Amino acid sequence: MIDAQPWMTAMAAMLLTVAAYSLALWAYRRSGWSLLLPVLTGSAVVVAVLVGAGIPYGPYREGAKPLSWLAGPATVALALPLYRQRGRLQGIWWPVMGALLAGSVTAVISAMGIAWLLGGDWSLMMSLAPKSATMPVAMPVAESMGGSAPISAVAVALTGISAAVLAGGLLSLLKIRNDVVRGFALGASAHAIGTAQAFQISEAAVGFAALAMGLNAIATSVLVPLIGGLL
Repeated sequence: MIDAQPWMTAMAAMLLTVAAYSLALWAYRRSGWSLLLPVLTGSAVVVAVLVGAGIPYGPYREGAKPLSWLAGPATVALALPLYRQRGRLQGIWWPVMGALLAGSVTAVISAMGIAWLLGGDWSLMMSLAPKSATMPVAMPVAESMGGSAPISAVAVALTGISAAVLAGGLLSLLKIRNDVVRGFALGASAHAIGTAQAFQISEAAVGFAALAMGLNAIATSVLVPLIGGLL
């Protein structure tokens, strides 16, 4: 006989996640307020429900695993808008690589520098160093350098959310209106969250955000051990 409890838990977790995100997305679109970023407000709704109902995080995480699995195919699907931008990329390959190097180095050194100035130890510095890479890359990189994977995961999430919230206003303030530049900046600084944000700009922005996210993950996995080894 099949135990219905795991299925009920999974359905409840997925329904809660989808409902919270749908509500957050509706509020974001109606208000246009960047602080109501669906990833941020949707997560807050889920946390509030779990805390209010006294539900531990473990059962919710297990129940929501099917939704987490979908992140893999969704990431692979980003290759399509990137492929459509191959003509543009061929003409600006060297500027793109220069921007990637500048952004990646700045992200790693600034994170380590801030942690050091605030009295953080080596473990904290290494935990924060890969904060601008995607979580599947940042966590093992942090661990391999003596950092903490959970702290790195939190740093990645906070970096993505804050960058996605602030990027629009900052890029407008700097009068950067080129979709390619805006998308690449979002992908390099806010990884998957920034790439999702690029969907609101254009297909070109999505393609270059996906490119930046992938290249920055590779660059970060190389730069963190390299810079850490020099210290």
